[in-house]
Amino acid sequence: MVQWVDARDELFPDQVPANVQIEATDTPDAIVDSAPPGAYFLVMTHDHSLDFSLAYRIMRRTDFAYFGMIGSNTKRVKFERRLIDRGVDAERLTEMICPIGVEGIVDKAPGSIAVSVCAQLMQVRSAVNSCSGS
Repeated sequence: MVQWVDARDELFPDQVPANVQIEATDTPDAIVDSAPPGAYFLVMTHDHSLDFSLAYRIMRRTDFAYFGMIGSNTKRVKFERRLIDRGVDAERLTEMICPIGVEGIVDKAPGSIAVSVCAQLMQVRSAVNSCSGS
């Protein structure tokens, strides 16, 4: 199941695939907090302050399978500094994938980023499943 979370109701299409659950909410932090262990988080908002708030909330957890966030290496460095300042262990910062997508794919077109991120998620899911014996 994919939860698509956004406060901007007007962006959601009228129809979505059966495995997509729309969460129109002004409190995405609550969605992070209520996600089950082993959740995959993909942060792609329109607002860097919201990105950071979600990143901090996710990094406070220790039970997620994946946390990726759209952004540049510069954004990553800035967020790492701020996360450390707020008490996140520097050793855990490798758990935050930013920039997202398969390494080596440098095309910045939205479709290319989408395919690259999907491939990365498939890699992570395969690794998690092989470790758990599924």
